[in-house]
Amino acid sequence: MNHWVIYLDNNSDKKGFLKDFENGRIPQELQEFEYKIGRLFSPFTLEKLIDEEDKHDKKIISTEHQALETMSSGEQKRVLLHYLLNEKPDYIILDNPFDNLDIDFQEELKTILKDHSQHISFIQLASRKSDTLSFINCYGRLNKYMFTITENTPSSDNEIASTFNAVRIPQSITTYTNIESTLIDFKDVSISYGNKKILNAINWTVDKGDFWQLSGTNGSGKSTILSMIFGDNPKAFGQEIYLFGNKKGSGESVWDIKQKIGYYAPAMTLKFNGRHSIEHMLISGLNDSVGLYTIPTELQKRIIKQWLLLLNMFPIKNTYFNALSTGQQRLVMTARAMVKRPPILILDEPTAGMDDESAALLVSLVNKFAQETDTAIIFVSHRKEKGLKPERILDLIPSENGSSGIITYH
Repeated sequence: MNHWVIYLDNNSDKKGFLKDFENGRIPQELQEFEYKIGRLFSPFTLEKLIDEEDKHDKKIISTEHQALETMSSGEQKRVLLHYLLNEKPDYIILDNPFDNLDIDFQEELKTILKDHSQHISFIQLASRKSDTLSFINCYGRLNKYMFTITENTPSSDNEIASTFNAVRIPQSITTYTNIESTLIDFKDVSISYGNKKILNAINWTVDKGDFWQLSGTNGSGKSTILSMIFGDNPKAFGQEIYLFGNKKGSGESVWDIKQKIGYYAPAMTLKFNGRHSIEHMLISGLNDSVGLYTIPTELQKRIIKQWLLLLNMFPIKNTYFNALSTGQQRLVMTARAMVKRPPILILDEPTAGMDDESAALLVSLVNKFAQETDTAIIFVSHRKEKGLKPERILDLIPSENGSSGIITYH
């Protein structure tokens, strides 16, 4: 039985490939699947099922009668996989199956797939070569629109050189006043929802210039912590949480706090579906707006020119953002979160779904932020990114009493 891996880069037309496969337009090299019954393990499938549940107010695939929309990403993937396996198809296409999964569930997923590999063919779409399933015996690559066969897994050991050393991080034209050295301070913070305990006595201090990685298994409370810093989670009130020297809920509005924090998560990219040029995308970061609605000043243009030079994108500054590859979009959005040189920069799973080369470039850019600025960086990731150089790691360890925080030095 053949099992395929198809390597993607951030120029690959994955959506087009999957749509063609669904409609029977299968590449010649994969004709063995032409008359067989297949299923798709993908965020696209989850989106459709969540939409169906919303429309019909009916639980479709959950055995615990919990709505898909309320589950963590790991729980969603778990119930989807069991649902698809129970349908006993001839093959399943696995769309970057390990994205946004903690290491424990990745290993569990690999075991489940291997156990079923004797009677179901798997076609794995992988952006990261290190994610290749152990039982794969056929290899391919999707370059833009063209599928080709490769003899075996390409090496992922080559170091990817940084291209960001020539230009320093541009100065800020935004002034932040009365910023204390301690930016975030959690003191014995415990959070629960009903009978479910999420966090247990978390003590965590973030100072100017710190570089943290926030990690933990799915459902360990990473999103809860971020929502208490950057969002308006009501659970934060009454807790000993201090942001920029002020106790949370003591007068500063959510907007006041957000002005001092640069934030990027891949889902934000969906907000920018209009025709914004790269230059205008970066300028809008100076104004905290989704689009550019005012004429930029000459000073703003000069600062953004420096950012464009840093990103090696000055020659394509007028290119529409939605015409860029995924990797290029992520670099622009990460830079956009930093153009004001905010006191705090939060990057929430910024490399999810990126290929090896693009992820290495983004990691290099984040390391450069840490080296050349006094912005405190919080990098949230399930994956231990090669080359990332955080000074400290806050690892959330779940238990019945909620997750405790273990701090290690990198």
